[in-house]
Amino acid sequence: MPPTLASLVHHSALKLTVRAGEDRLDVPVRWAHVSELADPVPYMEGGELLLITALKLDAEDPEAMRRYVRRLAGAGVVGLGFAVGVNYDEVPAALVDAAAEEGLPLLEVPRRTPFLAISKAVSAAIAADQYRAVTAGFAAQRELTRQALTAGPEGLLAALAQQVDGWAALYDASGAVVATAPEWAGRRAARLTAEVERLRERPAPASSVVGGPGGTDADDRVELHSLGTGRRPRAALAVGTAAAPGTAERYAVHSAIALLTLITERSRSLHAAEQRIGAAVLRMLLAGEPDHARAVAGGLYGELLDAPFRMIVAEAAPGPAARAHADGPAPARGAAAKSAEAAGAPLDALAEALEAAAARSGEAVLVVPEGERLVVLAPDGGAAVTACADFAAALEAGRPAGGARGAREAGDDGELVVGLSAPAGPIAAASAYMQAEQALSVARRRGRVCVEHEQLAAGSVLPLLADDAVRAFADGLLRALYEHDATGRGDLVASLRAWLSRHGQWDAAAADLGVHRHTLRYRMRRVEEILGRSLDDPDVRMELWLALKATSTDQGPGTPARP
Repeated sequence: MPPTLASLVHHSALKLTVRAGEDRLDVPVRWAHVSELADPVPYMEGGELLLITALKLDAEDPEAMRRYVRRLAGAGVVGLGFAVGVNYDEVPAALVDAAAEEGLPLLEVPRRTPFLAISKAVSAAIAADQYRAVTAGFAAQRELTRQALTAGPEGLLAALAQQVDGWAALYDASGAVVATAPEWAGRRAARLTAEVERLRERPAPASSVVGGPGGTDADDRVELHSLGTGRRPRAALAVGTAAAPGTAERYAVHSAIALLTLITERSRSLHAAEQRIGAAVLRMLLAGEPDHARAVAGGLYGELLDAPFRMIVAEAAPGPAARAHADGPAPARGAAAKSAEAAGAPLDALAEALEAAAARSGEAVLVVPEGERLVVLAPDGGAAVTACADFAAALEAGRPAGGARGAREAGDDGELVVGLSAPAGPIAAASAYMQAEQALSVARRRGRVCVEHEQLAAGSVLPLLADDAVRAFADGLLRALYEHDATGRGDLVASLRAWLSRHGQWDAAAADLGVHRHTLRYRMRRVEEILGRSLDDPDVRMELWLALKATSTDQGPGTPARP
């Protein structure tokens, strides 16, 4: 505890006497300052015990003393010490009354007690308090270290909560609560998830102070600290206390941050080693060696290979900003390089989301980064697959109108596409990988974030025609017919569409067009003559039908308008 006016009054060597403000002696004293100025307020910081002899004051003037004391109290001065036997034999009544009215403690200092003795007493008490705080901080550091080594992060949080007389919580890279101490703090910590997510968006190390999350327990003060030394925080620590931590509590918090950072960085190194093992397991699976893959996986990924799994392939590519600078001058190419680096952010965020979901559910997941691609093996129907779908849905919902990529993690400089295979086992891993790549390709063509392989056969093949190459083919194939129709010499395109839709039945197609069947036959011969192809060839009919479907809503680039 810092020195207070009460501790100075009880100091046997100072012999101080209280003349006013007896009920406010428990206030801390930051320093003892001597000033004979008529107005020392400009030189006060607050928390001082001001020592005077009234050398330049008319201490017997009630109005002057009221103004003087009011100014001191307004500046945060916590007490006034008046030396008797120097300029006044006793404390003037006007000063006593003014101090009593204002509630400012007034101490009488006997002549035999020099101001220097009071200053030394305050200084010694402050130094002792700081020494106690440092000693307590070192003791807390030792206890936190012991708990971290013996009980892990959970034990460390329990010790920290006890040290700060509050609560503590640890969040993982996705912002989910991993552990709390005491247990009752779990719900309170969960309500701070949004604040933790905002903290994660800032470069590490970062910290913030927030109020209570609302409700009946909203009177605490919460500090949030990011953990990790990389570009993206690996975790976050929340510490809730009733008031701002003191020096000893601050030492404990900083020690906990350092220890948790070491733990997360150590976990990061182990995670990198696990990823290398996972990459080896994946290569063996794709090479058709499931037995060798199972032997290498051991207890780390072995259970993942004992049940059906999904293969997930995700890619991140530089967005429009990077592509616009790719062929530019050197400064522009530098900007493109930065944009390309930023394109990896969606993959990192996806990997963190899948790993965090798997860790919370206790399931194994194999995550292998491959440059601008991420390959994941996750249990079918498990938390990681669900997290992948949720992540993709969030990105899809964050896109602005028109299909431009726009979710927060992706930003304007990167795009993310994800393909999921059907459930498979270790023997069919290569087929599952091919399925995931096919789904990824379709997602890219359709402008979707995520496509599952089962969806490829569930819908129509027509969305696959929404491709510039297909439209260019359709434009070239049908251009001569559109040009013929533009001259007003017959509606060959509409006739061809009606004939193909009726599977070559002349009467039905002619009825749809409202013409005689001989007229339709003539038009089909003109189509064959103009295109130089036989409509008896099923491949030709297929190509013409797909070309017509590809241009059903868009005639394609450079195609003249139909009459």
